[in-house]
Amino acid sequence: MRAWSSSNKSGIPIIISTHNRLMVATVQVFLGHETRDYTRATSSQRCVRAGGKHNDLDQVGFTARHHTSFDMLGNFSFGDYFKEEAIFHAWNVLTKEFDLPIDRLHVTVLDNDVEAIEWWRKIAQLPDDKIHRLGPDDNFWAMGDTGPCGPCSEIFFDQGEAFSNYDDRYLELWNLVFMQHNRLGDGSLLPLPTPCVDTGMGLERMASVMQGVISNYHSDVFTPHLHAVAAALDLQNGRASSRYPPTP
Repeated sequence: MRAWSSSNKSGIPIIISTHNRLMVATVQVFLGHETRDYTRATSSQRCVRAGGKHNDLDQVGFTARHHTSFDMLGNFSFGDYFKEEAIFHAWNVLTKEFDLPIDRLHVTVLDNDVEAIEWWRKIAQLPDDKIHRLGPDDNFWAMGDTGPCGPCSEIFFDQGEAFSNYDDRYLELWNLVFMQHNRLGDGSLLPLPTPCVDTGMGLERMASVMQGVISNYHSDVFTPHLHAVAAALDLQNGRASSRYPPTP
């Protein structure tokens, strides 16, 4: 488990502070310019949506799943394991450790990432209608216009027909990024010296799913704070507090 790190140690002129912070701090390792005394890492990052690619800042305030500040859980490989083991670990954690129902899990992959598709079939034994092939706008991850990048595979949880909005019903839980390219200024892709893995799981989203509540705000990540605010405003018997379940 690695400690939090500043987003300004990479030597690249992007990223204020967003949810790819640990990756930014290790970009030189991905590129093969630096080494660490470890090849595997896990992290729990406090993140702020402030800018950069894939930040979804414009979604804050419009959905129950995007927050200005949130915690991102992740596991990383720096030239150690790659797609097979990344998919195995993710599937094992979700279905064995967290005991999520397999029939409610879907995955997306880059449409031409044959290797990832085959590993999902073999490891998770998912049928093809649970493996959704999408284009690079959805399943190719990059931290900027240049630098490390690669195809990704996202894992979604089907919250059921009670959610009429498609994006609310299929909740993204975990993104597995397979870092295998270095994008140059002219847009060309070169292979990285060794392929790497960068994953991110939303703590608040996972908490809501595991607790069986209808949104992140109804999980125990938020309810104690919401009740504290209601108490401070003397609204314990009013509408503000009745919207949320009692604090355990």
